[in-house]
Amino acid sequence: MRLARNVRRLRRAGLGDGRAHGRAQLRPVVTVAAGTVLAGTGVAHAAQSSTPPSTTFADLPGPTDLPGPSDLPTDLPGSAGLRSTAAWTMRGDDAGPPVLTELTRAEIVSRAARWLNSRVPYSRSHFRDGYRTDCSGFISMAWGLDGSAWTGNLTDFAVPIAKDDLAAGDILLFHNPADPERGSHVVLFDHWADRSHTSYVGYEQSRPHTLRRTIPYGYFTHGTEYRAYRYRNLASGISELPFPGAESFGPGASNSSVTLLGSMLVGRGGGRFYTEGPGPEWGDADRAATQAFQQAQGWRDAEADGLPGPHTWRLLINGGGRDIPGDALGAGRTPDFPGVDSFAPGRSGSHVLALGRQLTTRGYDSHYRVGPDPIWTEADRLNVQDFQRAQGWRGTEADGYPGPDTWTRLFE
Repeated sequence: MRLARNVRRLRRAGLGDGRAHGRAQLRPVVTVAAGTVLAGTGVAHAAQSSTPPSTTFADLPGPTDLPGPSDLPTDLPGSAGLRSTAAWTMRGDDAGPPVLTELTRAEIVSRAARWLNSRVPYSRSHFRDGYRTDCSGFISMAWGLDGSAWTGNLTDFAVPIAKDDLAAGDILLFHNPADPERGSHVVLFDHWADRSHTSYVGYEQSRPHTLRRTIPYGYFTHGTEYRAYRYRNLASGISELPFPGAESFGPGASNSSVTLLGSMLVGRGGGRFYTEGPGPEWGDADRAATQAFQQAQGWRDAEADGLPGPHTWRLLINGGGRDIPGDALGAGRTPDFPGVDSFAPGRSGSHVLALGRQLTTRGYDSHYRVGPDPIWTEADRLNVQDFQRAQGWRGTEADGYPGPDTWTRLFE
Protein backbone atom coordinates (compact mmCIF):
# COMPACT_ATOMS: atom_id res chain seq x y z
CA MET A 1 0.00 0.00 0.00
CA ARG A 2 2.80 2.40 0.89
CA LEU A 3 4.52 1.66 -2.43
CA ALA A 4 1.30 2.33 -4.34
CA ARG A 5 0.76 5.63 -2.52
CA ASN A 6 4.30 6.71 -3.28
CA VAL A 7 3.95 5.86 -6.96
CA ARG A 8 0.72 7.86 -7.07
CA ARG A 9 2.53 10.77 -5.43
CA LEU A 10 5.21 10.68 -8.08
CA ARG A 11 2.69 10.55 -10.88
CA ARG A 12 0.80 13.49 -9.42
CA ALA A 13 4.07 15.38 -9.01
CA GLY A 14 4.75 15.02 -12.73
CA LEU A 15 7.44 17.42 -13.87
CA GLY A 16 6.19 20.81 -12.69
CA ASP A 17 3.38 22.67 -10.97
CA GLY A 18 1.33 23.51 -14.06
CA ARG A 19 1.76 27.26 -13.65
CA ALA A 20 3.54 29.70 -15.93
CA HIS A 21 5.61 32.19 -13.97
CA GLY A 22 6.33 35.86 -14.51
CA ARG A 23 6.40 36.82 -18.18
CA ALA A 24 5.59 33.26 -19.12
CA GLN A 25 1.96 34.02 -18.20
CA LEU A 26 1.75 36.21 -21.29
CA ARG A 27 2.90 33.49 -23.65
CA PRO A 28 1.18 30.44 -25.13
CA VAL A 29 2.10 27.26 -23.32
CA VAL A 30 2.09 23.57 -24.15
CA THR A 31 1.27 20.95 -21.55
CA VAL A 32 3.42 17.82 -21.47
CA ALA A 33 2.05 14.58 -20.14
CA ALA A 34 3.45 13.55 -16.76
CA GLY A 35 4.86 10.13 -16.03
CA THR A 36 8.48 10.50 -17.13
CA VAL A 37 9.75 10.31 -13.59
CA LEU A 38 9.95 6.55 -13.74
CA ALA A 39 13.28 6.12 -15.49
CA GLY A 40 15.56 3.18 -16.19
CA THR A 41 15.56 0.58 -13.46
CA GLY A 42 13.91 2.77 -10.86
CA VAL A 43 12.50 6.14 -10.00
CA ALA A 44 14.61 9.21 -10.65
CA HIS A 45 14.78 11.42 -7.60
CA ALA A 46 16.45 14.67 -6.67
CA ALA A 47 19.76 13.78 -5.09
CA GLN A 48 20.61 17.35 -4.23
CA SER A 49 20.12 18.36 -0.61
CA SER A 50 20.75 22.09 -0.84
CA THR A 51 18.36 24.71 -2.12
CA PRO A 52 19.49 26.32 -5.40
CA PRO A 53 20.19 30.05 -5.56
CA SER A 54 17.18 32.28 -6.07
CA THR A 55 18.77 34.34 -8.85
CA THR A 56 16.75 34.58 -12.04
CA PHE A 57 17.05 35.82 -15.61
CA ALA A 58 16.01 39.45 -15.64
CA ASP A 59 14.02 40.50 -18.70
CA LEU A 60 14.21 37.07 -20.35
CA PRO A 61 11.18 34.89 -21.08
CA GLY A 62 10.69 31.69 -19.15
CA PRO A 63 10.22 30.87 -15.47
CA THR A 64 11.05 33.78 -13.19
CA ASP A 65 10.04 32.06 -9.95
CA LEU A 66 12.45 29.23 -10.57
CA PRO A 67 11.90 26.00 -8.65
CA GLY A 68 14.22 24.21 -6.29
CA PRO A 69 14.46 20.50 -5.53
CA SER A 70 12.12 18.83 -3.05
CA ASP A 71 12.58 15.55 -1.27
CA LEU A 72 10.85 12.54 -2.76
CA PRO A 73 10.34 9.05 -1.33
CA THR A 74 13.59 7.12 -1.20
CA ASP A 75 12.14 3.77 -0.21
CA LEU A 76 10.92 2.79 -3.68
CA PRO A 77 12.51 -0.19 -5.45
CA GLY A 78 15.48 0.83 -7.55
CA SER A 79 15.65 4.39 -6.26
CA ALA A 80 18.84 4.01 -4.27
CA GLY A 81 22.08 5.18 -5.76
CA LEU A 82 20.71 7.34 -8.57
CA ARG A 83 22.90 10.38 -9.17
CA SER A 84 21.85 13.89 -9.94
CA THR A 85 22.60 13.49 -13.64
CA ALA A 86 19.79 10.93 -13.73
CA ALA A 87 17.31 13.12 -11.94
CA TRP A 88 14.60 15.61 -12.65
CA THR A 89 14.32 18.35 -10.04
CA MET A 90 10.92 17.46 -8.65
CA ARG A 91 8.29 19.62 -6.94
CA GLY A 92 5.61 19.10 -4.30
CA ASP A 93 2.71 16.65 -4.11
CA ASP A 94 0.20 19.06 -5.65
CA ALA A 95 2.21 19.52 -8.82
CA GLY A 96 0.45 18.93 -12.12
CA PRO A 97 1.86 18.49 -15.63
CA PRO A 98 4.45 21.11 -16.62
CA VAL A 99 3.92 23.98 -19.01
CA LEU A 100 6.30 24.91 -21.80
CA THR A 101 6.98 28.57 -22.36
CA GLU A 102 6.91 29.64 -26.00
CA LEU A 103 10.38 30.86 -27.00
CA THR A 104 11.94 32.04 -30.23
CA ARG A 105 15.28 30.67 -31.43
CA ALA A 106 16.94 33.97 -30.63
CA GLU A 107 15.62 33.88 -27.07
CA ILE A 108 16.92 30.33 -26.55
CA VAL A 109 20.39 31.28 -27.79
CA SER A 110 20.34 34.44 -25.69
CA ARG A 111 19.61 32.42 -22.54
CA ALA A 112 22.48 30.09 -23.39
CA ALA A 113 24.78 33.06 -23.98
CA ARG A 114 24.12 34.28 -20.43
CA TRP A 115 25.81 31.20 -18.97
CA LEU A 116 28.58 31.38 -21.57
CA ASN A 117 29.33 34.99 -20.70
CA SER A 118 29.36 34.14 -16.99
CA ARG A 119 31.57 31.06 -17.57
CA VAL A 120 29.28 28.99 -15.32
CA PRO A 121 31.29 26.08 -13.84
CA TYR A 122 30.16 22.55 -14.65
CA SER A 123 28.68 20.62 -11.73
CA ARG A 124 26.19 17.81 -11.21
CA SER A 125 25.14 19.07 -7.81
CA HIS A 126 25.22 22.89 -7.98
CA PHE A 127 22.52 25.21 -9.29
CA ARG A 128 22.48 28.46 -11.23
CA ASP A 129 19.28 30.44 -11.87
CA GLY A 130 17.37 27.49 -10.44
CA TYR A 131 18.88 24.92 -12.83
CA ARG A 132 21.46 22.19 -12.30
CA THR A 133 24.74 23.19 -13.94
CA ASP A 134 25.34 20.03 -15.97
CA CYS A 135 24.62 19.49 -19.67
CA SER A 136 20.91 18.67 -19.35
CA GLY A 137 20.34 21.40 -16.77
CA PHE A 138 21.87 23.85 -19.25
CA ILE A 139 19.42 22.82 -21.99
CA SER A 140 16.56 22.98 -19.48
CA MET A 141 17.59 26.56 -18.72
CA ALA A 142 17.94 27.53 -22.39
CA TRP A 143 14.50 26.07 -23.16
CA GLY A 144 12.94 27.73 -20.10
CA LEU A 145 11.73 24.45 -18.61
CA ASP A 146 10.16 24.37 -15.16
CA GLY A 147 13.14 22.57 -13.62
CA SER A 148 16.17 20.49 -14.58
CA ALA A 149 15.53 17.60 -16.93
CA TRP A 150 18.09 14.88 -17.66
CA THR A 151 19.23 13.22 -20.87
CA GLY A 152 16.69 10.44 -20.35
CA ASN A 153 13.63 12.69 -20.59
CA LEU A 154 14.60 15.80 -22.58
CA THR A 155 12.87 14.21 -25.56
CA ASP A 156 9.55 14.63 -23.72
CA PHE A 157 9.87 18.35 -24.41
CA ALA A 158 11.01 18.05 -28.03
CA VAL A 159 10.23 16.61 -31.43
CA PRO A 160 12.76 14.69 -33.56
CA ILE A 161 14.08 16.43 -36.67
CA ALA A 162 16.41 15.56 -39.55
CA LYS A 163 20.07 16.54 -39.45
CA ASP A 164 19.74 19.01 -42.31
CA ASP A 165 16.83 20.74 -40.54
CA LEU A 166 18.98 21.74 -37.57
CA ALA A 167 18.85 25.45 -36.70
CA ALA A 168 19.74 27.67 -33.77
CA GLY A 169 18.12 26.52 -30.52
CA ASP A 170 17.78 22.86 -31.51
CA ILE A 171 19.74 20.15 -29.69
CA LEU A 172 21.89 17.13 -30.45
CA LEU A 173 21.35 14.44 -27.83
CA PHE A 174 22.89 11.10 -26.95
CA HIS A 175 21.41 9.12 -24.07
CA ASN A 176 22.92 5.80 -23.05
CA PRO A 177 20.02 4.00 -21.34
CA ALA A 178 22.18 1.03 -20.33
CA ASP A 179 24.55 3.28 -18.37
CA PRO A 180 23.61 6.99 -18.42
CA GLU A 181 26.89 7.91 -16.72
CA ARG A 182 28.89 6.68 -19.73
CA GLY A 183 28.74 9.09 -22.64
CA SER A 184 25.28 10.63 -22.27
CA HIS A 185 25.42 14.27 -23.32
CA VAL A 186 23.44 17.04 -25.00
CA VAL A 187 24.55 20.12 -26.97
CA LEU A 188 22.64 23.23 -28.07
CA PHE A 189 23.05 23.79 -31.81
CA ASP A 190 23.92 27.30 -33.05
CA HIS A 191 24.88 27.06 -36.74
CA TRP A 192 26.79 24.92 -39.23
CA ALA A 193 30.54 25.56 -39.34
CA ASP A 194 30.91 24.38 -42.94
CA ARG A 195 28.86 23.92 -46.07
CA SER A 196 29.21 20.14 -45.97
CA HIS A 197 27.53 19.94 -42.54
CA THR A 198 30.37 17.91 -41.04
CA SER A 199 30.85 20.29 -38.09
CA TYR A 200 28.80 22.86 -36.26
CA VAL A 201 29.10 25.58 -33.63
CA GLY A 202 27.32 24.64 -30.43
CA TYR A 203 26.83 25.67 -26.82
CA GLU A 204 27.36 23.06 -24.12
CA GLN A 205 27.74 22.77 -20.38
CA SER A 206 30.95 20.82 -20.02
CA ARG A 207 34.10 20.92 -17.94
CA PRO A 208 35.43 23.33 -16.88
CA HIS A 209 32.54 25.72 -17.70
CA THR A 210 29.98 26.67 -20.35
CA LEU A 211 31.51 26.49 -23.81
CA ARG A 212 30.71 27.68 -27.31
CA ARG A 213 32.91 25.86 -29.80
CA THR A 214 33.05 24.06 -33.11
CA ILE A 215 32.14 20.38 -32.80
CA PRO A 216 32.33 17.56 -35.33
CA TYR A 217 28.89 16.18 -36.12
CA GLY A 218 27.34 14.79 -33.90
CA TYR A 219 30.05 15.02 -31.17
CA PHE A 220 33.69 14.22 -30.38
CA THR A 221 32.66 10.81 -28.97
CA HIS A 222 29.68 8.56 -29.79
CA GLY A 223 29.19 10.83 -32.78
CA THR A 224 26.95 8.49 -34.75
CA GLU A 225 24.65 8.01 -31.75
CA TYR A 226 23.54 11.63 -31.49
CA ARG A 227 20.05 12.57 -32.64
CA ALA A 228 18.59 15.99 -33.46
CA TYR A 229 15.57 17.42 -31.63
CA ARG A 230 13.61 20.69 -31.61
CA TYR A 231 11.94 22.35 -28.63
CA ARG A 232 8.26 21.45 -28.71
CA ASN A 233 6.93 24.96 -28.11
CA LEU A 234 9.23 26.90 -30.44
CA ALA A 235 7.87 30.24 -31.59
CA SER A 236 8.45 31.44 -35.12
CA GLY A 237 8.21 34.78 -36.80
CA ILE A 238 9.31 38.23 -35.81
CA SER A 239 5.95 38.98 -34.19
CA GLU A 240 7.15 36.95 -31.21
CA LEU A 241 10.16 39.23 -30.66
CA PRO A 242 9.51 42.71 -32.06
CA PHE A 243 12.14 45.41 -32.38
CA PRO A 244 12.64 46.75 -28.83
CA GLY A 245 13.12 50.34 -29.98
CA ALA A 246 16.07 52.53 -30.88
CA GLU A 247 16.42 53.65 -27.27
CA SER A 248 17.49 50.10 -26.33
CA PHE A 249 20.80 50.54 -28.16
CA GLY A 250 23.61 53.06 -28.10
CA PRO A 251 25.89 54.65 -25.48
CA GLY A 252 24.60 54.10 -21.95
CA ALA A 253 22.16 51.32 -22.92
CA SER A 254 22.13 48.27 -20.65
CA ASN A 255 19.49 45.58 -21.14
CA SER A 256 18.91 42.04 -22.35
CA SER A 257 18.23 43.24 -25.92
CA VAL A 258 21.88 44.29 -26.18
CA THR A 259 22.96 40.80 -25.11
CA LEU A 260 20.58 39.23 -27.62
CA LEU A 261 21.82 41.50 -30.41
CA GLY A 262 25.44 40.60 -29.68
CA SER A 263 24.68 36.88 -29.54
CA MET A 264 22.97 37.04 -32.92
CA LEU A 265 25.84 39.05 -34.42
CA VAL A 266 28.39 36.51 -33.13
CA GLY A 267 26.38 33.80 -34.86
CA ARG A 268 26.53 35.78 -38.11
CA GLY A 269 30.31 36.16 -38.15
CA GLY A 270 30.81 39.07 -35.75
CA GLY A 271 32.70 37.20 -33.05
CA ARG A 272 36.02 38.84 -33.89
CA PHE A 273 34.74 42.19 -32.63
CA TYR A 274 34.22 40.90 -29.09
CA THR A 275 37.18 40.36 -26.79
CA GLU A 276 34.63 39.37 -24.13
CA GLY A 277 30.87 39.03 -24.02
CA PRO A 278 28.46 39.81 -25.62
CA GLY A 279 26.78 41.28 -22.57
CA PRO A 280 24.03 43.72 -21.59
CA GLU A 281 26.24 46.84 -21.58
CA TRP A 282 26.35 48.55 -24.99
CA GLY A 283 29.95 49.00 -26.16
CA ASP A 284 32.18 49.69 -29.12
CA ALA A 285 32.17 45.99 -30.03
CA ASP A 286 28.37 46.00 -30.41
CA ARG A 287 28.49 49.02 -32.68
CA ALA A 288 31.36 47.66 -34.79
CA ALA A 289 29.70 44.26 -35.22
CA THR A 290 26.34 45.86 -36.05
CA GLN A 291 27.97 48.14 -38.62
CA ALA A 292 29.83 45.20 -40.20
CA PHE A 293 26.53 43.33 -40.54
CA GLN A 294 24.83 46.36 -42.07
CA GLN A 295 27.69 46.85 -44.51
CA ALA A 296 27.50 43.17 -45.46
CA GLN A 297 23.96 43.93 -46.70
CA GLY A 298 25.36 46.60 -49.02
CA TRP A 299 24.10 49.49 -46.88
CA ARG A 300 26.09 52.69 -46.54
CA ASP A 301 26.11 56.00 -44.65
CA ALA A 302 23.14 56.40 -42.28
CA GLU A 303 21.93 52.88 -43.09
CA ALA A 304 25.22 51.47 -41.75
CA ASP A 305 25.78 53.63 -38.69
CA GLY A 306 26.22 50.70 -36.29
CA LEU A 307 22.92 51.26 -34.51
CA PRO A 308 20.28 48.59 -35.19
CA GLY A 309 16.94 49.67 -36.60
CA PRO A 310 13.87 47.57 -37.35
CA HIS A 311 15.31 46.26 -40.66
CA THR A 312 18.62 45.19 -39.10
CA TRP A 313 16.76 43.54 -36.22
CA ARG A 314 14.37 41.71 -38.54
CA LEU A 315 17.19 40.21 -40.60
CA LEU A 316 19.01 39.00 -37.48
CA ILE A 317 15.91 37.54 -35.83
CA ASN A 318 14.84 35.66 -38.96
CA GLY A 319 18.34 34.60 -40.04
CA GLY A 320 18.07 36.65 -43.22
CA GLY A 321 20.58 38.69 -45.16
CA ARG A 322 24.29 38.06 -45.65
CA ASP A 323 26.73 37.07 -42.92
CA ILE A 324 29.59 39.31 -41.86
CA PRO A 325 32.61 38.46 -44.02
CA GLY A 326 36.15 37.91 -42.73
CA ASP A 327 38.35 40.91 -41.94
CA ALA A 328 40.10 42.88 -44.67
CA LEU A 329 43.09 40.54 -44.76
CA GLY A 330 40.90 37.60 -45.62
CA ALA A 331 38.10 39.29 -47.51
CA GLY A 332 37.65 38.15 -51.07
CA ARG A 333 40.76 35.98 -51.17
CA THR A 334 42.87 33.64 -49.11
CA PRO A 335 45.84 35.58 -47.69
CA ASP A 336 49.28 34.22 -48.44
CA PHE A 337 50.49 31.63 -45.94
CA PRO A 338 53.33 33.28 -43.95
CA GLY A 339 55.23 30.03 -43.30
CA VAL A 340 55.29 27.38 -40.59
CA ASP A 341 57.95 29.25 -38.60
CA SER A 342 55.55 32.16 -38.08
CA PHE A 343 53.50 30.23 -35.54
CA ALA A 344 55.41 29.12 -32.47
CA PRO A 345 55.94 30.22 -28.86
CA GLY A 346 57.33 33.75 -28.79
CA ARG A 347 56.26 34.58 -32.35
CA SER A 348 54.10 37.63 -33.00
CA GLY A 349 52.76 39.70 -35.87
CA SER A 350 49.69 40.62 -37.88
CA HIS A 351 49.51 37.09 -39.29
CA VAL A 352 48.96 35.70 -35.76
CA LEU A 353 46.20 38.23 -35.13
CA ALA A 354 44.59 37.47 -38.52
CA LEU A 355 44.67 33.76 -37.73
CA GLY A 356 43.04 34.32 -34.35
CA ARG A 357 40.35 36.55 -35.78
CA GLN A 358 39.54 34.03 -38.49
CA LEU A 359 39.34 31.25 -35.89
CA THR A 360 36.89 33.39 -33.94
CA THR A 361 34.83 34.10 -37.06
CA ARG A 362 34.63 30.38 -37.80
CA GLY A 363 33.65 29.59 -34.19
CA TYR A 364 36.93 28.05 -33.03
CA ASP A 365 37.65 30.41 -30.13
CA SER A 366 36.71 28.55 -26.95
CA HIS A 367 40.26 28.68 -25.54
CA TYR A 368 40.62 32.46 -25.72
CA ARG A 369 40.17 34.23 -22.40
CA VAL A 370 40.13 37.79 -23.79
CA GLY A 371 40.19 37.24 -27.53
CA PRO A 372 43.00 36.89 -30.12
CA ASP A 373 46.01 39.20 -30.23
CA PRO A 374 49.26 39.45 -32.25
CA ILE A 375 51.23 37.22 -29.85
CA TRP A 376 51.11 33.45 -30.39
CA THR A 377 49.90 31.63 -27.28
CA GLU A 378 48.81 28.15 -26.26
CA ALA A 379 45.19 29.31 -26.69
CA ASP A 380 45.92 29.88 -30.40
CA ARG A 381 47.41 26.39 -30.72
CA LEU A 382 44.44 24.73 -29.00
CA ASN A 383 41.93 26.62 -31.16
CA VAL A 384 43.85 25.66 -34.31
CA GLN A 385 43.86 22.05 -33.10
CA ASP A 386 40.07 22.15 -32.64
CA PHE A 387 39.71 23.37 -36.22
CA GLN A 388 42.08 20.68 -37.52
CA ARG A 389 40.22 17.92 -35.69
CA ALA A 390 36.93 19.21 -37.08
CA GLN A 391 38.35 18.51 -40.55
CA GLY A 392 38.81 14.88 -39.53
CA TRP A 393 42.59 15.20 -39.17
CA ARG A 394 44.45 13.33 -36.45
CA GLY A 395 47.98 12.84 -35.16
CA THR A 396 50.59 15.22 -36.55
CA GLU A 397 47.97 16.69 -38.89
CA ALA A 398 46.16 18.03 -35.81
CA ASP A 399 49.05 19.30 -33.68
CA GLY A 400 47.67 22.83 -33.40
CA TYR A 401 50.29 24.45 -35.64
CA PRO A 402 48.91 25.77 -38.94
CA GLY A 403 50.43 24.55 -42.16
CA PRO A 404 49.44 25.52 -45.71
CA ASP A 405 46.42 23.20 -45.76
CA THR A 406 45.12 24.43 -42.42
CA TRP A 407 45.61 28.05 -43.48
CA THR A 408 43.86 27.62 -46.81
CA ARG A 409 40.91 25.73 -45.41
CA LEU A 410 40.49 28.16 -42.51
CA PHE A 411 40.32 31.20 -44.81
CA GLU A 412 38.39 29.68 -47.71
